[in-house]
Amino acid sequence: MPFDRMRLRSGGRRNVLAFSLCNMTKTLEAVVFDVDGTLAETERHGHRVAFNKAFAQEGYSDSWSDELYRELVKTTGGDRRIARYLTEYKNYDPEEAREVATRLHPIKTQLFVDTILAGEVPGRTGVYRFIRSIQQAGFRTAVATTGTNSWVHPLVKHLSEEGGFEPFEVVVTGNDVEHLKPAPDLFQEALRRLGLEPDQVVMVEDSRNGVRSAVATGGPCLAVKGEYASTESLEGADLVVDSYGDETAPLSVLANRHGLEVGTMLTPELVVELHRRWQA
Repeated sequence: MPFDRMRLRSGGRRNVLAFSLCNMTKTLEAVVFDVDGTLAETERHGHRVAFNKAFAQEGYSDSWSDELYRELVKTTGGDRRIARYLTEYKNYDPEEAREVATRLHPIKTQLFVDTILAGEVPGRTGVYRFIRSIQQAGFRTAVATTGTNSWVHPLVKHLSEEGGFEPFEVVVTGNDVEHLKPAPDLFQEALRRLGLEPDQVVMVEDSRNGVRSAVATGGPCLAVKGEYASTESLEGADLVVDSYGDETAPLSVLANRHGLEVGTMLTPELVVELHRRWQA
């Protein structure tokens, strides 16, 4: 057992963590994170802006409003999102829509990467503190996201450097699997690479499709509600909060299936207790 996790067995509030670690049917080993909306609020001011820039750069007059994007974001995968928009809102033939999407999506992706490299995509409130605390407690961390390699790796590297936490042990993207969320493929591949089972992790998500994917994987899910999600759409998550919380911006609990005692911020102790209650 890693030294830091052993150290958490002693003293005061840490006793909750020690008790949980000793009495679970399966010990919690890792926390697996989504990226978009979960680690960083990328959608409204990142992806949406990049889509609109790609349209303009290629001579299209189309511009996705915040209201329209709130609907389109329900479709996972940027190329699929463009194709859906063209067929449903612009009456394109499906094949033509796919061709345009295939051409536009790499342009949009590069524009989004430029935004990342410019340091314009910050982490969500409290997420850096939370990841550091999870790693310092001896738990492994991984990423499972529908995003593509071209922007996911630069973003998670930027977040790790800015947030002062260790790089994620495993990063699985939409390039690595056949089926995107809400299918369980991404989480399953992350678990395969970690050498773990679904009941040995907690999956962290922010959206309806993400929660559905986590539930289909067969493990517990913590939802940190994204800006385009409703609380109702996150049904199935074991705990739903509005942020990771920090000392100056406490979180709010939106749904609490197991009646957990939640403080002002997410902590390793809380995640361990969530995992224990899920197995009970």
